[in-house]
Amino acid sequence: MNNEEKMFELMTQMYAEMQKGFKNVYAEMDKRFNNIRTEMHEGFRNVYAEMQEGFKQVNERIDKVENELKEVKNTVLKIEHDHGEKLKALFDGYKQNAEQLTRIEEEVKKHDEFILRRIK
Repeated sequence: MNNEEKMFELMTQMYAEMQKGFKNVYAEMDKRFNNIRTEMHEGFRNVYAEMQEGFKQVNERIDKVENELKEVKNTVLKIEHDHGEKLKALFDGYKQNAEQLTRIEEEVKKHDEFILRRIK
């Protein structure tokens, strides 16, 4: 074998070894990328599950607050109605009292006039 043939054979062997090495590197990289992809998907699933749980808890709290708000609103409406009735009764009593005082005042005026006429 001459030098050129040896060189060609060595280069062919080197090329074959390089190809084999590239295939091994590619296989290892592909394997690791698949592992990373799997871990990322698992991580995303965990994050998604945690987010869904968080949303569920927030929704439960909002529902609770809405129910409490409805109860407070109903209580306020009841208080307003009750106070309205009481104020109406109070003002009716005030009006009756004022009318009574007016009648008494007119009666007192009549008596005053009668007394003043008798004195004169």
